[in-house]
Amino acid sequence: MDPTGAVNCCAPRPVAFLLLTCLLVFFCEASGKPVQAVPQVVELPRMVYPQPKVLTPSRTDVLVLTPWLAPIIWEGTFNIDILNEQFRLQNVTIGLTVFAIKKYVVFLKLFLETAEEHFMVGHRVNYYIFTDRPADVPRVPLREGRRAVVLEVPAARRWQDISMRRMQVISSHCEQRFLREVDFLVCLDVDMRFRDHVGVEILAPLFGVLHPGFYGATREAFTYERRPQSQAYIPRDQGDFYYLGGFFGGSVPEVRRLTEACHQAMATDRANGIEAVWHDESHLNRYLLDHKPSKVLSPEYLWDEALLGRPAIMRKLRFMAVPKNHQEIRNP
Repeated sequence: MDPTGAVNCCAPRPVAFLLLTCLLVFFCEASGKPVQAVPQVVELPRMVYPQPKVLTPSRTDVLVLTPWLAPIIWEGTFNIDILNEQFRLQNVTIGLTVFAIKKYVVFLKLFLETAEEHFMVGHRVNYYIFTDRPADVPRVPLREGRRAVVLEVPAARRWQDISMRRMQVISSHCEQRFLREVDFLVCLDVDMRFRDHVGVEILAPLFGVLHPGFYGATREAFTYERRPQSQAYIPRDQGDFYYLGGFFGGSVPEVRRLTEACHQAMATDRANGIEAVWHDESHLNRYLLDHKPSKVLSPEYLWDEALLGRPAIMRKLRFMAVPKNHQEIRNP
C-alpha cells in the first residue's frame, strides 16, 4: 500500500516469491526434469602479463583470422601461460592418435620421445598407438599423468588403404573408448618429430592445419579432388584453404562426426569405383569446406624444412617431417 492508501499491485512479496520458487524446484524434481544449473565460469587466478593493445596487431605479415572468425594460430598470436591456466582449471585430458603400421613402427621412438618434450607439457595425455606390430612398440619413459595405449589393428596391402582406414578406426574408437577417456583428440602422422612447443593453443571443437605446400597458393592451384563423380569433389571456384591429412582434431564428438563422414564418403566412392586423388586428405578437405573449423593452425604445426627451407614468417617450426625414403618405407 502506498502513502495515499491505494493498493500497489506491483509491490514485491518476498515470502510468496520464495514459496513459489520452492514449489517449482519440488515439482521439477518430482517430474524428473533436471533443475538448470548456473553455467560454470572458469576464473583465473591473478596473473601478470603484457596488456593486449587494440591498435597494435599481434602479426601484420600473415592472416590471423578467417572470414568466419576462426583464429589462425601463429607464433605471437597467443599467450600460452593464460591458455595453460584456462585448460588446467578445466581439468582436460588430451588423446593423441597415431598409426604405426608395418615399417612405420620404426618412427615411434623418436615421435614419442619428442612428444614428451614438446606436446601438451603439463597436461594429461593418452597416446593411442594403433599398430599391427605391438611387440615392436618401444618403451619410452612418460611424464606423470601420461600413458601409452597400444591398440592392435590389421595391416593392409597398399599404403593408401592404410591411410584411408584411419578414418574408420578413429570413428569406431570414439564410440568404444575415446568419449569416456579424453576431452580432445589430436590425430597425427607418425613419421614426424616434435621440435618445439605444441600445446593447448591448438585445442578447439574442430581444427585443421594449413598444408605447408599450399598456404600461399590460390584455390585454383589446390590439389583438391576435381572429378564430380567423387564424394570429395570441390569445384575450382570453391575452397578456403588446403588442409593436410596428417594433423587434425578437436573435441571427441566433432572428431567422431568428421571421421565417420569421411569414412562413409570413401565407402561410397569405393562402391562407385573411384578413389579420391589424395585419399583421406581429399575427403578431409571436402569436410572442412562444408564444416568450417573453429580454429586453423598455421604451417608451423607441420613443416618439411628439407623440402621448403625456412621462410621468415615461420618464427617457430613445431612439428617436422622426418627424412625418409618413401618408396622403401611403403613397400612390404
